[in-house]
Amino acid sequence: EFCSCLAGIMLLEVFLVLGAVIIYFLLSKKKEETLPFKEGWWGKGQKPDAEEDATIWPFKVETTEEELSDLFRRLDQARFTEPLENSCFHYGTNSVYLRKVVSYWKNQFNWKKQVEVLNKYPQFKTKIQGIDIHFVHVKPPRLPEGRSAKPLLMVHGWPGSFYEFYKIIPLLTDPASHGLSDEHIFEVICPSIPGYGFSEAPHKKDFNSVSAASIFYELMLRLGFSEFYAQGGDWGWLICTNLAQIAPNCMKGLHLNLASVTNMRFIHLLSILLGRYLPGLFGFQDEDVRRMFPFLKKGLYRILLESGYAHIQATKPDTVGCGLNDSPVGLAAYILEKFSTWTNLEFRNLEDGGLERKFNLDDLLTNIMIYWVSGCIVSSMRFYKENLKKGIGTQKHERLTVQVPTGIASFPDELMHTPQAWAQKKYTNIVSFHFMPRGGHFAALEEPELLAEDILQFVGKVEKEQLWRKK
Repeated sequence: EFCSCLAGIMLLEVFLVLGAVIIYFLLSKKKEETLPFKEGWWGKGQKPDAEEDATIWPFKVETTEEELSDLFRRLDQARFTEPLENSCFHYGTNSVYLRKVVSYWKNQFNWKKQVEVLNKYPQFKTKIQGIDIHFVHVKPPRLPEGRSAKPLLMVHGWPGSFYEFYKIIPLLTDPASHGLSDEHIFEVICPSIPGYGFSEAPHKKDFNSVSAASIFYELMLRLGFSEFYAQGGDWGWLICTNLAQIAPNCMKGLHLNLASVTNMRFIHLLSILLGRYLPGLFGFQDEDVRRMFPFLKKGLYRILLESGYAHIQATKPDTVGCGLNDSPVGLAAYILEKFSTWTNLEFRNLEDGGLERKFNLDDLLTNIMIYWVSGCIVSSMRFYKENLKKGIGTQKHERLTVQVPTGIASFPDELMHTPQAWAQKKYTNIVSFHFMPRGGHFAALEEPELLAEDILQFVGKVEKEQLWRKK
């Protein structure tokens, strides 16, 4: 009698506790907050009183003979260090291969021809918050009767540039000519992040991803777009995520080829410990388990082995930047290593870093030349310090969710895998999540067709179901 009574009381207590927990969660459901637009001024000296000139002017990439002869002099005078025997790319860029790259750069690479390639798409500049912002703006070559193009903002990362999108732009602006469905046709806007490529570097401290998102929001409004889609990987992931938090009513959909979760909760840690054994409990699919476990090897060790650059750039970017800005060979070694390892970790086992398996030297050197001729490597590296100096998980945007319809293309050779179950906590409205068949970090440059197809199907879903209207 007594025992069953006690059991009844315990059961009642359990239900009361459960009830309290449920009520707590229902009441504490965060109201939908947006991120405040960051009204900064990043120009030199004092902010002028005059209203900012909103003119947009055409821009072309141009280099002088002096710049090129200076570059060749530096390439001729490069000093190389012998690599360790059989070290491949495990110690960084292998200098035996680097010599081949430099030889190609001096003797075969045709920068003038690549400048023509860069200038084949219309480029512009406009001053926003005190600095000149560079962007590529490509409209469709033809539109079927009665159709309009959908504006798509595409944002690159480090150590990439707007050039990463040159192979995917025609697939999005003219899908029919490339064997893709032309149900949705885009006009594509690819800005250079301030401090990258041909966008002016901020002259003041504290220019972070929210600052960049605010500038790009202003850019889209200036171009006349009150509704648009956005796409990004690397820093583009964070900038576009912040933009979705600043202007959820303007962004129709957010497409990411990298989705990192910076706010690790207890449930994340638990799923790291137990997810391999109880995948269903944490919403993991077989592919998640394959990509994530064993977690020490595929998670922790990988981060420790591959994130040294981020620690330097988040603490003392200007010190190491001095060397890279002064030496084109040093700059190439630093950037090429990322294009090797982030495309496929296994490429560390190859003497040439596997660099020409997925890319050609013309494309790789064009990206490096954008950094060299604009002298932007130091300012591009500072972006790490501005974003990370307060610590991970401390900023408002990290605590806020994203309500905008989201599509995620999860590439198998991305450095870190984020399962949909994790992403869902941040992006509460994931309408499309795909495990991509192949490809790594630089998806737009490496697998433009796969990425374009994923963007097209995602936008198709959003449009068909008018998902952005259902706020």
